[in-house]
Amino acid sequence: MLIKLKIWRQSGPEQAGFFEDHKVEASPDMSFLEMLDVLNEQLLATDKDPIAFDHDCREGICGACSMVIDGQPHGPRRGTTVCQLHMREYTDGAEITVEPWRARAFPIVKDLVVDRGAFDRIQTAGGYVSVGTGSAPDANTIPIGKDNADEAFDYAACIGCGACVAACPNASAMLFVGSKVAHLALLPQGSVERRARIRNMVQAMDAEGFGGCTNHGECSAYCPKKISFDAIALLNREYWKAGIARN
Repeated sequence: MLIKLKIWRQSGPEQAGFFEDHKVEASPDMSFLEMLDVLNEQLLATDKDPIAFDHDCREGICGACSMVIDGQPHGPRRGTTVCQLHMREYTDGAEITVEPWRARAFPIVKDLVVDRGAFDRIQTAGGYVSVGTGSAPDANTIPIGKDNADEAFDYAACIGCGACVAACPNASAMLFVGSKVAHLALLPQGSVERRARIRNMVQAMDAEGFGGCTNHGECSAYCPKKISFDAIALLNREYWKAGIARN
């Protein structure tokens, strides 16, 4: 199948970007990233600069394969990362536009690669448990209700890919921060630091320049792990409670 691509090219964060047209022969069984691999082989064969894009596990686990395909973070298939998107989703002769995440807090490094270090800094601000829980067997002996355990596990499934930010008209990181706050707040191991955690992580989020949430819901709709929009409600409740406790 012949695929026509319009791909964003940008040599660095300070340089102007532009769209570049390409054509590539792809198999319906290829993943989207494998199709880009074929294109890069074509470019290298003609001494042209290959397209830079992020990837790692290629199994839908790490979230590194971040790009916007035809205006949709991770492409048209819901609950799927780009590396798990296959070319059989497209027809012969399809024209596809590929762009990087668009957010002030995610500066472009090159082509489709963005710096998502802002998420790391938010996580460092409080997305951890520093309370001693003993060895792994000791920690696992703490009784946790099944409903709480299941809900915490659902929020912990967040892979930090940034699709929520790319999908949001405000480039808000509330779903990411909400999921990281929620899965710790729901467990006894995370309860000791929950007030300081929420204050520090929200402060770090604001300092990175992410926008605010205005309840569009696009973040949850495009999340490849289908993180519930309820994470934002829980984040707001935790922040409110932390403010009351401080006062």
